[in-house]
Amino acid sequence: MKQLTHYDIENNQKQFPITIVCDAIRTPENIGMCFRISESFGVEKIYFHEASPSIENRKVINTARNTINQINYAYYSNFEETIQQLKAAGNTIIGIEITDKSINIQDFNFKNHQKLVLLLGSERNGIENINLVDKMIAIPMYGRNSSMNVVHSLAITLYEVTNQLAVSSKQ
Repeated sequence: MKQLTHYDIENNQKQFPITIVCDAIRTPENIGMCFRISESFGVEKIYFHEASPSIENRKVINTARNTINQINYAYYSNFEETIQQLKAAGNTIIGIEITDKSINIQDFNFKNHQKLVLLLGSERNGIENINLVDKMIAIPMYGRNSSMNVVHSLAITLYEVTNQLAVSSKQ
């Protein structure tokens, strides 16, 4: 067995109809990891709130590594307006949040939606306005803790979404 390097691996690059909206995420490392995870899973675009750490922040750059230049991103100032524009463009807004209406991620059929927006809440307050969301998903957890880091939840969600979409495109 040989451990492979970046030079040994040639990924089957693919882009999925997925947009990420980060609802006022404040931690620079989370912004950087959002770029890195999103690029790894073929996300089309990321939206950050204008008050989020800048892509010129040293911690954002170090955490994102090279991916800031490899994925489209934009900043927004009005959360509700941004969500309404994305809905008008045919996106289904899916919040990643624990609510009384959340569907377990493995029970949600992402293939039934042509364009997806995955909405991440802020580290402190979650999603700003859950009434703007079309569907809510949650990741089952089995420990005492009821939450996880926002980027970890994004990674788990993107794995499930892209796995479902990749399988359906092969059929």
